[in-house]
Amino acid sequence: MWENNLLDTIVAISTALGEGGIGIVRLSGKGALAVANKIFVGQGKKKPTDFKSYSLHYGKIVDGQKIIDEVILSVMRGPKSYTRQDVVEINCHGGSLSLGRILDLALKSGCRLASPGEFTRRAFLNGRIDLAQAEAVVDIIRAKTDSALKVSLAQLSGSLSQEINKIRRLLLGILALLEANIDFPEEGLPAQDLAKIAPSLASIDAQLKALLVGASGGRILREGLHVVICGKPNVGKSSLLNALLKKERAIVTPVAGTTRDTIEELIDIKGIPVRIVDTAGILKPRNLIEQKAVRLARKQINLADLVIILFDASNKLDQADRKLIKEIKNKKVIAVINKIDLKTRIQKEEIAAGFPRVVEIAAKSGRNLNLLEEAIYNFVYQGKLPGPEFILVSNLRHIQALRDAQKLLEQARFGLADKLPLEFIVQNLKDAGVNLDRILGTNLSTDLLDRIFADFCIGK
Repeated sequence: MWENNLLDTIVAISTALGEGGIGIVRLSGKGALAVANKIFVGQGKKKPTDFKSYSLHYGKIVDGQKIIDEVILSVMRGPKSYTRQDVVEINCHGGSLSLGRILDLALKSGCRLASPGEFTRRAFLNGRIDLAQAEAVVDIIRAKTDSALKVSLAQLSGSLSQEINKIRRLLLGILALLEANIDFPEEGLPAQDLAKIAPSLASIDAQLKALLVGASGGRILREGLHVVICGKPNVGKSSLLNALLKKERAIVTPVAGTTRDTIEELIDIKGIPVRIVDTAGILKPRNLIEQKAVRLARKQINLADLVIILFDASNKLDQADRKLIKEIKNKKVIAVINKIDLKTRIQKEEIAAGFPRVVEIAAKSGRNLNLLEEAIYNFVYQGKLPGPEFILVSNLRHIQALRDAQKLLEQARFGLADKLPLEFIVQNLKDAGVNLDRILGTNLSTDLLDRIFADFCIGK
């Protein structure tokens, strides 16, 4: 099906909806230049089919004698283009009416409307990029921080793909040795070659584990760290949210229970996208509204990657505090003692005994807020700042494929140590290779590709 679709000439608006100075309508396919011939009138007698690749031309988009818009038309001939096909981009005025009319005209002139991600899918199917690089495109578009963008750009440039290919080559070399022995048992596997297999498998195992080390941080950079602020009423949860946001987002009053619903915001903490949620105070509900608010707060706590439990430094710990501590003891937690600018009555030692990370702040004045941000940052990277050579795997599909490959490799290592028949070891190694191929996009089903590219926007 998709092989036939590659023959179509596709078109889509590639810029975001809304008003802007410039809008782009993109065409790709063997008929892209022929369609441009029909709708573009430039200076002189040359038509787009005569234009050189990587050239820009001023002219007008016309429907018969009717001028639609003044434009700049760019030509990129395949295979040296994004899709490895002829690509035409029409740079017009960025209003929805102008873009819509040019799109309609291209459709009437022989194009088909592109499906989500179809331009990038063509780049993948035509061998310009592998699947890991293709998936990096949508991550670049959705990046919320500089760090997330940096990781996505590295993946697009091929850093992850190069590492996976290096591991695959080592794996194929081992498979060649083992399969030669299976096919020609009378010749036997030279002792020196057999001795090399175990350390080679150990080396591959170490490389897979090294990629998985950064998986947690990479996933967070891609999807955001889900942080929930919880605590009793009036301990300063909303004040902390406002302090982290550096603006007044949540209502703050001396009245306990002001926050009834959850409030969620996305913030950038030292390059990490953090989805931070302020919840209602955990208390014994006095009515139906408070009952629902507490239930929603507990649901958010259960879903959180990290919980910030807040205590009031000016009050001693009570039964409600201790009950909440018990509820979240199995979660990843940063304990925060707030209101340290007031007279301290809280039992700090009891809090420190329950949580390894304790930060003391004054949310209203912003005192020590940097220490809390540092604690969140260290939670993601476990205190180890990734160097320039460090590859952060951010895609859940890639992480699962690496985990599956690593488990199969371990089985092969155990099988070799236990002197199992080579056929079992070879099968484990082949299956490990299949999982690596899943990352790069080799031998994937059309259904899986459909699911991946459905996440893209139309026009990319």
